[in-house]
Formats: sequence, C-alpha cells, structure tokens
Amino acid sequence: MTPRTAAAQPRHIAAPAPDRRRAWLIMAMIVAFMVINFADKSVLGLAAVPIMEELDLSNSTYGLISSSFSFLFSVSGLLVGFLSTRISSRVLLFVMTVVWAVAQLPVLVMATVPTLMAGRILLGAAEGPAASMSMHALYKWFPPERRALPSALQIGGAALGTLIAAPLVTWLIDGYGWRSAYAVLAVVSACWALLWWRVGHDGPYDHKHTATGAGGLRLPYRKILLTGTVLGSIASAFGAAWALSLSHAWLPAYLRTQLDMSAAASATAISVISGFGLVLLLAVSPFVDALKSRGVSIRWSSGAAQSIAVCMAGCAMAAFPFVDASGPRLVLIALAFGGTAIAIPLHYMTTAEVVPPAQRGAVFGIVAGIGTLPGLVAPFLTGHLIDTADTQAAGYTTAFLVAGSVMLTAGTCALAAIRPERDIQRLGLDTRPRVCRTIG
Repeated sequence: MTPRTAAAQPRHIAAPAPDRRRAWLIMAMIVAFMVINFADKSVLGLAAVPIMEELDLSNSTYGLISSSFSFLFSVSGLLVGFLSTRISSRVLLFVMTVVWAVAQLPVLVMATVPTLMAGRILLGAAEGPAASMSMHALYKWFPPERRALPSALQIGGAALGTLIAAPLVTWLIDGYGWRSAYAVLAVVSACWALLWWRVGHDGPYDHKHTATGAGGLRLPYRKILLTGTVLGSIASAFGAAWALSLSHAWLPAYLRTQLDMSAAASATAISVISGFGLVLLLAVSPFVDALKSRGVSIRWSSGAAQSIAVCMAGCAMAAFPFVDASGPRLVLIALAFGGTAIAIPLHYMTTAEVVPPAQRGAVFGIVAGIGTLPGLVAPFLTGHLIDTADTQAAGYTTAFLVAGSVMLTAGTCALAAIRPERDIQRLGLDTRPRVCRTIG
C-alpha cells in the first residue's frame, strides 16, 4: 500500500467508552432545556389578554409582536447549525440559555410595543437552533439504533414545557402580574445555563469519535437537501410548526374570547392538550421500534407516521370551528394542536438516516430553519384575518381553515416524498460504518 493510498483510508479513532449514567443525565438536562424553551415561547400567548388590554393593542399589532419571535428564528437555526460542526454542543446550549435569560429583561424595564418586539426577536434568535442543536447534542450520547426513546423524550420536553407553563405562568400572571412570569423565566434560564456548563459535555457518538472514522464522511449539501426524505421531513415540520405557532400565539386568546373560558380554565385546557401530545410522544418510541422489529421500512414506520399525524391534525383544525358541541369540539382542538407532536422527533429521525454524522448538525439546522418558517407568518396572518373579518369568530374560522389546508398539504407531500431506504442507496450511505457500542 502506497503512502498516498494509506492516507486515504479511514483513520481509526478510539471512541470513549459509553457512560449510561452520564447519557441519561444529559437526557434529563435536555428535557429540562426543552421545558424552559417552550415555557419561554408560551409566555406571550398566555399573557396575551392582559398585555393587549394594558397596552391597548389591536389583534394585528399583537400578531406582529408574536410573529417577531420568528424574524431571526430560521436564520439563526441555519447559522448555528453550521457552527455546530466546529463548536461543541456544551458551548452552544450554554450561550443560548444565557441569551434566553437576557431576552426576558426589556419588558421588565419598560413595557412597550418596541421592547416587547425586541425581547421576542432576541429570544427567537436564541431559540431558533434550540430543538435541532439539543437533538444533535443528544445523538452524541446514543447510538442510531437507540435514538427513538431519547428523541421522543427530547421533544416530550416541549409538550411538558407547555403542560407545566400553562398553569404556573397563568398563576403568576393572575397573582403577581404578567411581568412576574418574565422575571421567573429569566432566573430559571440562567440557573439551567450554569448547571449545563458544569455537566454538559459531548458524548462518545460525536462524529469525531467514531470507531471507524466514518463519521468524517461528507457529501455536498445540495445533494443531501434535495433528497425526497429531507424535503419530506421539512414538509412535515412545516405543517406541525403552523399548528404550533398558532398554539403559542392565539390558542389562549381564542379559548378565552371565543369559548368564554376563564384564565384558569384556559390554562387547564392548554395543559390537557399538551398532555395529549406528551402521551403521543411517549407512545411513538415503542410504536416505531415495534414496526421496525417486524421488518417495516423506515419510510412506513417513521415517515408515514409523521405524515399521517400532520394530515389528521390538519383535518381536525379545519373542522372544529364548525362543531358546536363543547365536548367534541375540545377533542378536535386537542387533535389539531396536539396531534402533530410526533412529527417533530420523527422528522429528525428520518433526516438523520440520510445525513453523514459530520454534517448532521448543519442539516438539522437547515431543516429546522425552513420547517419553522410558519412562526414568521401564521401569527401575524391570523391577527390580520381577525381584524379584517366581519366578526372575530369569522376571522378565527378563516384562520383555522387556512391552517388546516396548509397542514393537510404539507402532510400529503411528506407522505409522498419520505423514502429513506431509496435515498440511502442514492447517496451511497448503505455501507456507512456505524459505532458498535450501545448504551443500556
């Protein structure tokens, strides 16, 4: 073998021995990270009614403030995704949560439309990479064949965040004013950052520590991003994000102003919806694993599951405004806003199947950046539709019909496009070596 040939061979880099306790500690920290992340996102929606009353805001202005959260959300997700190939997850997640804490402070000094927008823009910039980068950090601690449960738990932190935030933040707002919720969230974010700096480290399944050096394999990003699997995963994320953005921005106000719920009853309903999403997330791991153990392809075990979930939620979104009976209507609302929960971990899992580990963080950032664009459009569009309709009820109905149409279209496109086995073959990844060690 010539020196030139030898240099071209994969270098064998010893991987650190997996540490099961540390892996699950990191898992717990990332779940807490996601809880705080979604509590931060939810606070404006939960405080929407008192904020709009105190500052005399129109629905369009409030919708603009809510949409401002996404002004830099996608861009930052994309940029940090590429930075993740050079900067450790420990540093990235630490910086994010410090900025979360800082972003809550402007409204404590002066509560105006500009300060509300400034805080939401800064928060959105820091939270844009949160889901993708925390998932990337998590994957460094679990091998590919054991990622279904950790992925579900990571996204479960999002549902748990809303489940916890709805009653707690509502209690703070009712008892101590809406500014108190911002102050508490700033302190919680800062505390998590300090703890993460102490315990958060990159795991043995980082691409730098694969046993065969295959983690260094790279492909042109254009080639990866144009696969049906990645495009379909983006579509399912897009449909789910439309429902999620409405849930954060408008669902609390809708429950209070259109269904005549009290603040406490609205918080309870939101918690129930989040609990429904959490149950779905916890069920997805054994469901996907059971299908795979029976020989079902990734396309049908993961791809179809996320696509059908988005389609069903879209149908429920379009239907519930026309249902008068309170029980069935609340069931449809839960399905519309909670039924997309399983699409989030599954779209990361299907994307990861066709991406070399060395490029996973960057591709996750791109997928998250595009998939979450509804956050920039949906809240403001909804506010505009409410203000320009003959009645608020008619405006909400139109907004939910638009949402349902977007979700149904996105889910159908995802179902047709996601084909990991085919794309693995086309990219030449079918023989890609994987780490042999497992955890648990």
